[in-house]
Amino acid sequence: MSVKKLFDLAGRVAIVTGGSRGLGLQMAEALGEMGARLALTARKKDELDEAVAHLKKLGVEATAYVCDGGRREQIAPVADAILKHYGKADILVNNAGATWGAPAEDHPLEAWDKLVNLNLTGTFLMTQQVAKKSMIPRKYGRIVNVASVAGLMASDPRVVRTVAYNATKHGVVGLTRQFAAEWGEHGITVNAICPGFFPSKMTRGTLDTVGKLVVEVTPTRRLGGDEDLKGLAVLLASDASRHITGQAIAVDGGAIII
Repeated sequence: MSVKKLFDLAGRVAIVTGGSRGLGLQMAEALGEMGARLALTARKKDELDEAVAHLKKLGVEATAYVCDGGRREQIAPVADAILKHYGKADILVNNAGATWGAPAEDHPLEAWDKLVNLNLTGTFLMTQQVAKKSMIPRKYGRIVNVASVAGLMASDPRVVRTVAYNATKHGVVGLTRQFAAEWGEHGITVNAICPGFFPSKMTRGTLDTVGKLVVEVTPTRRLGGDEDLKGLAVLLASDASRHITGQAIAVDGGAIII
């Protein structure tokens, strides 16, 4: 098989949660450019509609499904609707997530519950639904979980104090490895992308305050950019990664190594 064919996603159906903006939309653009048909989920219909219109201008087929990943009762119906429309799901990118900043000793319980429900339980349930109803029966799947470098290490308190976020992203890495161990026999690979700091709605407040420090402690002396997740997302969603599973890959300019 040629290298181009290994990365070709023509005929594949990809679900991208939190796909209406930011990193989710960037990865959706990449998968669509390589030929995948897209199903995007997010909480806000207006942002989903804008994303679908944007992708269609790029020649990418996309449909939108309103879903709050933190509300467990919404997940199975949305998964069913996507599978009914497309007949299958080859790729699942679990990107939906949230953060909350507070000192660990003062972190609100309601904020803890919010992050656990969305970042961890929502990722588990969507993955479980798609795997059980499509990927395992078809003996094929590519699952990409968006974790964080905060799921690989503790965060410098000078930069952020995000105990619930870190805990849930460590959980996503654990989910990734366990899913990979159990589902490899079904032709399913499961990997995690662990971004460092990328400009986004979620990181805007932090970067406005300590962005200079973040850049200073990053070997490449820059933040993540609009193109920096696309190549890895395509790799992990394609047949080029068929012997890569259970991995958590940092995309952080080397910040995690120092």
